[in-house]
This record gives sequence, C-alpha cells and structure tokens, in this order.
Amino acid sequence: MGLFTKDIKTMNDLFVHQLQDIYYAEQQLTKALPKMADKATDPQLKQGFLTHLEETRQHVKRLEEVFKMHGTEVKAVDCPAIDGIIEEADETAGEVADKAVLDAALINAAQAAEHYEIVRYGSLIAWAKQLGRTDCAAVLAKTLEEEKATDKKLTSLAESRINLRAAS
Repeated sequence: MGLFTKDIKTMNDLFVHQLQDIYYAEQQLTKALPKMADKATDPQLKQGFLTHLEETRQHVKRLEEVFKMHGTEVKAVDCPAIDGIIEEADETAGEVADKAVLDAALINAAQAAEHYEIVRYGSLIAWAKQLGRTDCAAVLAKTLEEEKATDKKLTSLAESRINLRAAS
C-alpha cells in the first residue's frame, strides 16, 4: 500500500499506514545503529549511537502499544525513505577513508534519519488528536521528544568537535 493509493480513504487509514511506516523505520534503525556505532571512532558518538539504540528499541515497544490502543494489527509496511537513508549512510561510510570525516558523515546520516522520524511522529500526533485519540498522541509525543533530543545532541557533538576535527 503506497502513501498515495486508493487504499487510504480516511484519516484513520492514513494514521494507521503511517504507524506501519514508522514501525518499519524504527525496526530498520535497530539494525543500523549498531553498525553505525561500530564505524564511529569518536567515543561520544559511538556511545550516543548505542544509547539511541536502546531508545529506539523502546520506540518500537511504544508503537506496538499505540497499535493495540488503536485496535489495529501490529504490522510494518516497507518504508523506502528510511531504506534510502540507511543505504546512503552505508555507501558514504564505505567511501570515506579519513576516520574524522567518517564521524561527520555518520552524524549527517543519523540526523537524516532523525529528521525523517521527527516529521513522521509530528504528523502522527496531530492526526491522533484529530481522530480523538489523545491517548495515542501522548505515547507518540514521548518518542517525538526523544527524537528531538537526539537530534540536538548530534548537532552539539558535530559543532563542538566532530566537524572541527574533520575539517582539519
């Protein structure tokens, strides 16, 4: 079921489809984050990826909770966007020989994923409220705040040291 197909007829259909999309994305990120941590050379960046891996596992559980609260089957649908972000990160990481530059590239890839998630969770929260599901919105809001916090940490790490080291 593609985003702009006849299968999505109502706001509820759209909400469920995007839940399935972000559920897939979070599952893929639980596989990608350990690889990113392995490639990272900066200790803080490595630890940041591992910390966010634990948060991402919690995000998966929260999404399962939202599916159940909403009375919908827990199911993932392929998300070409997150697949592309992860594929691009893998390709870029394979092309960068300088470890300092690699760390900068890994932050960029991680932030691309974070920004994707922030957009999805923001829309899901708005739609849940529109559907009268403030209970679902509240659960999703916890994850959105963690995604925003991770993005800020990545920006801070990039600006305070990673990018400086990569540029020298």
